[in-house]
Amino acid sequence: MVLSDVDIRRYLAEGKIRIAPELPPDQYGSCSVDFRLGNEFSIFEHSKYPYIDLRNKVEIQKLMRTIVVPDGEPFILQPREFALAITHETLELDDDVLGRLEGRSSLGRIGIIVHGTAGLFDPGWAGKATLELSNLGIMPVALYPGMRICSMTFEQLSGPSSMPYRKKPGNKYAGQTSPLASKLSGEMKE
Repeated sequence: MVLSDVDIRRYLAEGKIRIAPELPPDQYGSCSVDFRLGNEFSIFEHSKYPYIDLRNKVEIQKLMRTIVVPDGEPFILQPREFALAITHETLELDDDVLGRLEGRSSLGRIGIIVHGTAGLFDPGWAGKATLELSNLGIMPVALYPGMRICSMTFEQLSGPSSMPYRKKPGNKYAGQTSPLASKLSGEMKE
């Protein structure tokens, strides 16, 4: 069951969903809340490294460069470019609630995609959301820290998870506060 805005507000009041900083009224939709773009981005240094080899134990984050964009200044996402970014808001979920990161139609209509595959936030998640930004359009787009970048919807599970994300052995991204690259490197077997 997807939560309505009424239920989202109730879950926030009960502490089943925790979002910091507190959301202003204009960030609530009928069944979602908008999250804003943070200041930190990671981009691949594709001119320095020829490819990503998932069998190589090289940390993928080392193939990337971090860019911190001051408030009021843009991050320009070029056509066909990919960048990781972080949300301004931090999200924490109880063990019986899951979250789904969704794109915003207004951005999708100019070619901006906010996630490729990582839209599910497991019960027990805590941290900021890493965004997988892509520009599928033909024109560069200026993205500003603080702008509404994505929406989160929430669903009630049938019961609490026996293995919430924060307790899952080997959870890779719990508590993240910056855009983290894939930690898949070195896991591929021949």
